[in-house]
Amino acid sequence: MATLYKTAQTEFKDVEDLIEEREKKSNIKQRVLMVSSRGVTFRQRHLMNDLEALLPHAKKESKIEAKQDIELLNELADIQNCNNVFYFESRKHQDLYFWISRAPSGPSVKFHVQNIHTMDELKMTGNCLKGSRPILSFDANFDTEPHFQLLKEIFTQTFAVPKGARKSKPFFDHVFSFSIVDGRIWFRNYQIVEKDPETGGNLAKNTKPTLVEIGPRFVLNTMRIFEGSFGGPTLYENPKFISPNAVRAAIRSRHSAKYAERAARVVGREAREQANPLPQDPLKDVFE
Repeated sequence: MATLYKTAQTEFKDVEDLIEEREKKSNIKQRVLMVSSRGVTFRQRHLMNDLEALLPHAKKESKIEAKQDIELLNELADIQNCNNVFYFESRKHQDLYFWISRAPSGPSVKFHVQNIHTMDELKMTGNCLKGSRPILSFDANFDTEPHFQLLKEIFTQTFAVPKGARKSKPFFDHVFSFSIVDGRIWFRNYQIVEKDPETGGNLAKNTKPTLVEIGPRFVLNTMRIFEGSFGGPTLYENPKFISPNAVRAAIRSRHSAKYAERAARVVGREAREQANPLPQDPLKDVFE
């Protein structure tokens, strides 16, 4: 209360008005709805389960059709009382696209997820309390470009567990790291270790805590940022993004070019044999 009286004196406001403002701010909580499309692989499903375990303010919904029901996600978020949506869209049972949207007005971001490694696959030594709140660590490159600044704000509103969220614990024992390397966003999860790994006792006062990786790992390649929720005008489009279908088509064309070259050599050899026939041997029928 003493801080409220001080701020009231400096800002010339009533204490009751400040209390009402703080209550209004505290009532604005971030909730995340996690939805996946049909046809997700086991690795993509395990990644979704890992994120659900790390985010206590997330609610999981049943699968939906990828192409038909994507516009219904805003209604599902409204029904579940969520203002953020994580949508995992799987295509051809191998490509995973990750949508992050602010429902219902936007903005929304579409990523291509690469290099997926789940917790069960990595088997790291790090561990954290279930339901604890993470510390978000962002690379300095997030402040260089406007679209990176927007992505930083979106990650802050979705991955940061709000105080007093359901199933959350009032502890900070792990770190979510977001780093930009080669134009892609690398996600890592680390445990904050405040004990000596050799003795198991507490660290000295001047000793800094260490970080031990927990998992999962994945890389986000930004495709497009929309003004609305799951659509609308395009705010940013990645000019360096190459579709995985185009990559696979280039690989197939490379293999087909090798086959066409080999077939052309066979045809050329047959043409040379016909153009230059071998002379007949006059002694061919001597011993018959």
